[in-house]
Amino acid sequence: MAGRLLLFLFLSVTLSHAHITSGQRLKPRLQRDRRNIRPNIILILTDDQDQELGSMQAMNKTRRIMEEGGTSFSNAFVTTPMCCPSRSSMLTGKYVHNHNTYTNNENCSSMSWQRQHEPRTFGVYLNNTGYRTAFFGKYLNEYNGSYVPAGWREWLGLVKNSRFYNYTLSRNGVREKHGAQYPQDYLTDLITAESVRYFRYSKRVYPHRPVLMVLSHAAPHGPEDSAPQYSTAFPNASQHITPSYNYAPNPDKHWIMRYTGAMKPIHMEFTNVLQRKRLQTLLSVDDSVEKLYNMLVETGELENTYIIYTSDHGYHIGQFGLVKGKSMPYEFDIRVPFFIRGPNVEQGTINPHMVLNIDLAPTILDIAGLDTPPDMDGKSILTLLDTDKPVNRFQVNKKPKLWRDSFLVERGKLLHQRVEGKEVSQEENFLPKHQRVKDLCQRAEYQTPCQQTGQKWQCVEDATGKLRLFKCKSEGGGAKNFQRGVSGRQRPLSIKSQLYNQKSDACDCDLRDLRPLNLRPSMMRPFNKKPFFPKKKFKALKSYSRNRYSRSVSMTNSYPGNSSVDDWAQPIRDESEDEFSGMGGAPTDEALINSLKVTHRCSILSNATVKCDTGVYQSLQAWKDHKLHIDHEIETLQTKIKNLREVRGHLKKARPLECDCNKYLYKSKLKNKLRFRGGGLHPFRKGGARDKKAWLMKEQKRRKKMRKMIKRIRNNDTCSMPGLTCFTHDNQHWHTAPYWTLGPFCACTSANNNTYWCLRTINETHNFLFCEFATGFLEYFDLNTDPYQLINAVSSLDRTVLNQLHVQLMELRGCRGHKQCNPRTRSLDQGGRAHSSFDDYRGPIWDGWKG
Repeated sequence: MAGRLLLFLFLSVTLSHAHITSGQRLKPRLQRDRRNIRPNIILILTDDQDQELGSMQAMNKTRRIMEEGGTSFSNAFVTTPMCCPSRSSMLTGKYVHNHNTYTNNENCSSMSWQRQHEPRTFGVYLNNTGYRTAFFGKYLNEYNGSYVPAGWREWLGLVKNSRFYNYTLSRNGVREKHGAQYPQDYLTDLITAESVRYFRYSKRVYPHRPVLMVLSHAAPHGPEDSAPQYSTAFPNASQHITPSYNYAPNPDKHWIMRYTGAMKPIHMEFTNVLQRKRLQTLLSVDDSVEKLYNMLVETGELENTYIIYTSDHGYHIGQFGLVKGKSMPYEFDIRVPFFIRGPNVEQGTINPHMVLNIDLAPTILDIAGLDTPPDMDGKSILTLLDTDKPVNRFQVNKKPKLWRDSFLVERGKLLHQRVEGKEVSQEENFLPKHQRVKDLCQRAEYQTPCQQTGQKWQCVEDATGKLRLFKCKSEGGGAKNFQRGVSGRQRPLSIKSQLYNQKSDACDCDLRDLRPLNLRPSMMRPFNKKPFFPKKKFKALKSYSRNRYSRSVSMTNSYPGNSSVDDWAQPIRDESEDEFSGMGGAPTDEALINSLKVTHRCSILSNATVKCDTGVYQSLQAWKDHKLHIDHEIETLQTKIKNLREVRGHLKKARPLECDCNKYLYKSKLKNKLRFRGGGLHPFRKGGARDKKAWLMKEQKRRKKMRKMIKRIRNNDTCSMPGLTCFTHDNQHWHTAPYWTLGPFCACTSANNNTYWCLRTINETHNFLFCEFATGFLEYFDLNTDPYQLINAVSSLDRTVLNQLHVQLMELRGCRGHKQCNPRTRSLDQGGRAHSSFDDYRGPIWDGWKG
């Protein structure tokens, strides 16, 4: 009996081991099968579609398919209400301050974007894991069609911005122009037909390969061209007339809102027509969703396909007197429609959790079975789609889902400055100046009287009791004080004194190159005294230089590096003492002294006449020889100038990042004082463009501004105003029905200083928007009592609460990765409040600004 029992145990162990071994061998095959049955993913993206103005009410087919057949999110937002920044966030799953696409122009589809962020979009990740990826429609505003972005096997990208007719597509890298014929050229229908064809082909040729498709429609973006069969729809559209419609002026809001008054009758009529045309374009998108749904049913892939529908941002039409546009931090611009349907997604439900455009990329990766990369700021929303039904009768209460309740809304570039080689965020400038000085003076490095090694600044209390920052003349006591005979208040050293008082470990700069050429010793005055020349004399010298030295060739080799100090005061001497003759008689001694030698036989006198020696005028051969000599000199100099320009271009590209002694900064256009751009920069002063990239960007902006100015002058444009973004509309703007027939008008929609960072919070107790603008203006709206954001209630906030909001906003402005960028519940009750991370804050109380 014992022997049989031992035999049975031996056989059981052997069979179990064989089963495990067989299972390990089959695991890769099972993984491949699991990979091959991964769900398809279809992302449908619209352009400028609002949620607050009732655009979804016109899309009955989409609502039936997506709302009734899936889950709709009632609190869906975008982090930046602009096209290119928001689309970049969708592709990368990052906030704007992490992918650096700040506007529709800056870094939008640039070389930097293509190198750093485009290889890390969700399309690349899914393409690398076996998905058949395809993109149809609008990509980024500045996409030029010259390349196919990484990660897309099938590519049909729209070149530049949204259009419905007369556009150019990049079909797998080949440019393809389209006209104005319906339906073959209508972009919405073309995107639908191409996507359906690609999906059917993929499932026929690769039946086990999952498909990722992005359908990026232009609707309802301008020029709002609808399909002909829908040109008469919605004759009485009025969903855009909300309580904030034409609510103007708004003296309690930021600058552009205070500047914008109530709309004129022609503007109000335009908003009615615009709303109608926008809804008409969405009817074609509604048809597109239905065609995709029917195709999935026919191919049997509906139950294995996730469909996501959303927009890149919202829109406003007449709200607060703004005729049209986006880019505002208010609900009508940041709220978007968001629907999802697919396997294990509960149908016909409304989810109240806060979802963002940066959640799209992590969600798509999660659907494909991939982990979210740590550099993505968003989170997968699949955890929000799990049903809360108990697994068994013993599991009654499930653990509540932990999810964000706040997010960052940002528009504009986050500037940085460098202080002593360290990058400092601009957030320090949000404190008042006296508070910043007080905080700095609490540091030990500023409290001693310029005695610490390397100390550059010292805090001094003046006669009125105010703390001020003064420059240490001795740079920490390591060098001998430079006495300039200036009494009274200390002043920072100028560029010249800094160059003359260099530290032993500083850059070795050749100061001779900075001194002017050919100046008499009497003109070499100290730098801290009067200018080199009086104004009148300087103008005379400038005029003489323009008329004389511009034509001189005797100074060709007189570069600063080729002259010694002793040669500075040497007068210009004639190399030849040939006798002058010709028309006008012999020159006087005064004329000879003031003459400018051009060649060995000819000179230019001070009375603007040219004099050559007598032989040139008397001998034809001498005249020919000298003319040939001059022609040869001109060709030689032209070649040399060309070579010098090439060298100058090379030097601009190879400009050193450190130890550059020629970095100057104009302190003011009025004062014309030069300051050194180095480690001694004042802690509050911002450094300008320091490297080649910043210089090129500044030059591009300057040229673009000049082109716009020239274009406005040529077109006799009287609408554009400095600092404002304005547009004109006339009878020729829309080329499809319904037409505009009430004549031209002008309207301004935004401002150059409309840069802001906002904190949007929705939880069990709070529903608010808090904004800090680049101008220093503050806004706060409690949407529980003011859902349309009519009244700025920042003055009602307690100072402590204001400081808490500022600190939380600063944390979000610098967050990186989903672990930092998804905060949860921080109590902000003005009375008694629960413990939160703000209770431990011991920093300086922020005064803020008057709202």
